[in-house]
Amino acid sequence: KADAMAYSLLPKSSACTIFLFCFFFLVAVAVDAKLVHSDGVLHRPPKEKTSHLHFYFHDIVRGRNQTVVRVAGAGNRTSATGFGDVVMIDDPLTEGPELSSKLVGRAQGLYASSGLQETSLLMAVNYVFMEGKYNGSSLSILGRNTAMRPVREMAVVGGSGLFRMARGYAIARTHSFDTNQATVEYNVYV
Repeated sequence: KADAMAYSLLPKSSACTIFLFCFFFLVAVAVDAKLVHSDGVLHRPPKEKTSHLHFYFHDIVRGRNQTVVRVAGAGNRTSATGFGDVVMIDDPLTEGPELSSKLVGRAQGLYASSGLQETSLLMAVNYVFMEGKYNGSSLSILGRNTAMRPVREMAVVGGSGLFRMARGYAIARTHSFDTNQATVEYNVYV
């Protein structure tokens, strides 16, 4: 009886008005969901900016300035692909293809040989920038690098500084390769 009495106290037009108000309020909130509440004021988040970065990665595997260190291996040295090997890197990133060109950052992380039939590397690397407006910022790369193919693509899965929450991709092209060093051209889109 109490429910029936409460329902009868509201005229049908008032119930309809309350329903419509709630409905349109929820629609307005959903439409403006990109607003961020801060200190009692609503702000729109900044528009996403895209960047194209171009640099060269120098993987020096032998010699006095070696930047690659094998930290683990499968123990099976009969694999032509080095399957199971894990290496740490601290490779220079330069403006041009020559190792002597301007240093713009370092590639720090690891890669593991993950292919039995094909030279395929699992890359988990941070590109740490040390020059210009990106100084102190980094990009995190994760993906499969089929190193013997002329062009490869890997995912950008995050970053820090100006690249906080970055997403995008990196295109790698082998510039030169010998038994001591690989130089790879990178175009990164974030």
